[in-house]
Amino acid sequence: MPPTDDELDFASLMSDVKPIQNTKADLRPSFSARKDPKLAYRRWVASKEEESLVDGLSSEVSKLVESEEELIFAVPGVQINRIKKLRQGHIPWEQGIDLHGFSIDEARDELSRFIRDAVRLEHQCVIVVHGKAYSEGGQAAMIKSCVNDWLQQIPQVLAFTSAQPKDGGTGAVYVLLKRNKDKRS
Repeated sequence: MPPTDDELDFASLMSDVKPIQNTKADLRPSFSARKDPKLAYRRWVASKEEESLVDGLSSEVSKLVESEEELIFAVPGVQINRIKKLRQGHIPWEQGIDLHGFSIDEARDELSRFIRDAVRLEHQCVIVVHGKAYSEGGQAAMIKSCVNDWLQQIPQVLAFTSAQPKDGGTGAVYVLLKRNKDKRS
């Protein structure tokens, strides 16, 4: 069978192609990446595996908070008097969790589980002890910043504010939870 026009055209187009001699990839940074550290960093970040999410909560922090910074948050519609009572410790907390000693991933898992359980048990207010700024290694602890982010993302959280000194001060937060509408008659 004689070759077709398509086969002849392909063969003529490929006549100057030479086989690859090296079968290993060159993993050295390109000249532009060596020259621009920001470009190298962006490439490194882009190459990282996708981060795992737990209940929609990421282990990445969007805003770092200082160790002595007071935290306060409320969804729209929560009355100011309710937030004031929460901040002053006048709404008794019914359950608490201490996140000291947990890694960020462990703290995220525990906090998520804790909030789900508290809502299921119909608790109105809970306390979350996150600690302050520094870990044993002298590096800034991220738990407080993460807790600040996570609580704002959890739909069952109406408001939270730093605790009174007797309950941990800026190392803990009182959390006001939504009532479970499915359980009410």
